[in-house]
Amino acid sequence: QAAALVALIATTLGVLTWGLGLIAGAIGARDAGRSLTRREIPHHYPVLVAAGYLGLMVWHGGFSGTAPLMVSTEDGIRSVLPAGTQLAPIPIRETLLSPLNLIVTGGLLAMSPVVMALLMPKAGGRMCRAESQTNKGPEDQNLEEHKPAFVRLLEETPVVNLLLAGLIAWWALGFYFPQGEHAKSGIQSLTPNEVNLTMLMLGLVLHGSPASFIRAVEEGARGCAGIIVQFPLYAGIMGMMHTSGLTAQIAGGISAHAGPTTLAPLTCLSAAVVNLFVPSGGGQWGVQGPIVVESALAAGVDLPKAVMALAYGDQLTNMLQPFWALPLLAITGAKAREIVGYTAIAMILGLIWTIGCLFVL
Repeated sequence: QAAALVALIATTLGVLTWGLGLIAGAIGARDAGRSLTRREIPHHYPVLVAAGYLGLMVWHGGFSGTAPLMVSTEDGIRSVLPAGTQLAPIPIRETLLSPLNLIVTGGLLAMSPVVMALLMPKAGGRMCRAESQTNKGPEDQNLEEHKPAFVRLLEETPVVNLLLAGLIAWWALGFYFPQGEHAKSGIQSLTPNEVNLTMLMLGLVLHGSPASFIRAVEEGARGCAGIIVQFPLYAGIMGMMHTSGLTAQIAGGISAHAGPTTLAPLTCLSAAVVNLFVPSGGGQWGVQGPIVVESALAAGVDLPKAVMALAYGDQLTNMLQPFWALPLLAITGAKAREIVGYTAIAMILGLIWTIGCLFVL
């Protein structure tokens, strides 16, 4: 039950936005392990941690998915079109809210808790380790005591957070989301910028004060320190693959031998391979997106379907790519080698389901 619950939390929140699913899944896995340990219920902790990582297996079919959000705007679709090609932006009702994605992502959401529950060994295993970290050392506490009263008042008052959140809400409700001749855009043209800004607004409101928000950011930065360090290295790998033409050869070589029926499944497989070298949805879309769009137009394949095929391939091999698991591992205290066997099984089952849907739908 604990493994199923953690998987359900991670995948459901992962559909809303990938970062929330990753961190909430990690916290859920850690706290579920602590609860089972406290009640002396035998369990295998790595399965709980693997379940907490499953949000990254569904994120690109959710509302923070880079590929479907990028093609929903004029600038985004223009950046991946072949020269001289004109095409209207693709609203999210044809990608994220399409019957294809509702079935694929809905199936993954239903499958994940069941798979994790079945993978939990009946004999139990290693118990959860409890962390004993403090957020502030003696030096930090000394500085807090000597801050002027006015500064402490500004840091602890909810007024500052509410003002900032109110400005974001005023922009969103007054200019972005409303439909009409004076509206700047709309939810059908949602982009990563609007998703991130909305999450920032919610964070400001829920934390209540600038001090609470900053403390949470500092604590979160410690958990994702590995990503902060490694991301420039992966950006370099992405640049070399793009400049050398290797990404184009991998993606183009597969799609060149595809027909109208097989293009989407083969696009998914090629995206799964590329993601092992470029573990960034935005980076992968930047180098592979134009190839996918051009192949789909040439083969006469439904473009929204081709875009979602890339998204599915990108998300599935996150289960083999430990890069995004670094915050989860830091929060839970687990090691990558302990969870990768379980996440690989979830990936294989998810790949079978996804490829089957791309063939049939």
